[in-house]
Amino acid sequence: MAIHFTLNGKSATLDVSPDMPLLWALRDNLNMTGTKFGCGMALCGACTVHIDGEATRSCITPVSSIAGKKVTTIEGLSADGHSHPVQKAWMEIDVPQCGYCQSGQIMSAAALLAKTQRPTDQQIDDAMSGNVCRCGTYNHIRRAIHRAAQLQAGGNKSAISGDDRAPVESAAKAAHATVGGAE
Repeated sequence: MAIHFTLNGKSATLDVSPDMPLLWALRDNLNMTGTKFGCGMALCGACTVHIDGEATRSCITPVSSIAGKKVTTIEGLSADGHSHPVQKAWMEIDVPQCGYCQSGQIMSAAALLAKTQRPTDQQIDDAMSGNVCRCGTYNHIRRAIHRAAQLQAGGNKSAISGDDRAPVESAAKAAHATVGGAE
C-alpha cells in the first residue's frame, strides 16, 4: 500500500506495511537516522517527530496514519541543520552530553515554542515530561528552551546576561588567583 505524505517539505511515498511504525520507515526506508529508537513504547521521546506541527512519538505511530500529512524530522527542522532557534540555543548552552536523546528533545522543544512564545518553567516541564535524558541535562534543556524563545523573539544577547556574567567573571578571577595567577 503506497502512502503519500510530505517529509521535511518534500513529497514522499512509502510502500510498506500500513502497520509499520513510522520510526522504522523513516530510519530504514528513508534514511532519516536522526530520529532515534529508545523504548518502542512512546515513553522516552527519543523518536519524536512533528506530524502537522505536533510532537509525536514515531515508534508507536503507524505509517498509515501519516497519509496526506506533513512530517518533520530533526533533519528537516532547519535547512542547514543548525539555524533553528532551538538548535542554536542547544549549541550555545552546550546541552548534549551523550546526545542520544537530543533530537527528540529538540523536536519537542520546537513544537512547544511554535505554540508558546515565552513558556514558563512549568509549561516547559509539562511539554518535555515525556522526554527522558539519561545524562540528566534537564536544567540545561530548560535553560536552552528559554534561550531559544529569546532568539525566536529576535534577541541576540548572550545566554549569560550582563547580570549573570559578573559573578562568573569574579569566580574565574578568584580561581585564577587561588591557583597562583597574579592579578
